[in-house]
Amino acid sequence: MNEALPNFELLLREALAPVEPPADLVERVEGALEAITELAAGELEAWELSAMRDPRNWARPAAALVAGGAAGTALVLLRARRRAQRTPRHGLRATRFEQAAERALKDLAEETRKQTRKLLDRR
Repeated sequence: MNEALPNFELLLREALAPVEPPADLVERVEGALEAITELAAGELEAWELSAMRDPRNWARPAAALVAGGAAGTALVLLRARRRAQRTPRHGLRATRFEQAAERALKDLAEETRKQTRKLLDRR
């Protein structure tokens, strides 16, 4: 009777086996996030301030602002995480966390400067 029942432990082990992501996954996600950020910046650049008097015109710029902000934040966090994984792990956890947070803020400031320059250069 025991032979007829499947080995649940073996089935669980097979089902929960770690799966390696594709090698180019990070680059694809990063490219998609960059594209979303650029599209949102283009959308924000295209709206006219005079058209904002009517609340019905607020949806597209608001959506672009939210999508661009979320994509930009995710891009910075992704890059900071990748950079943190490359650095050797020694010292206290709080110190590594503080360094990673500091680096993420610097990356965010740098990315903001780049995007602002792009927007200003287009005008």
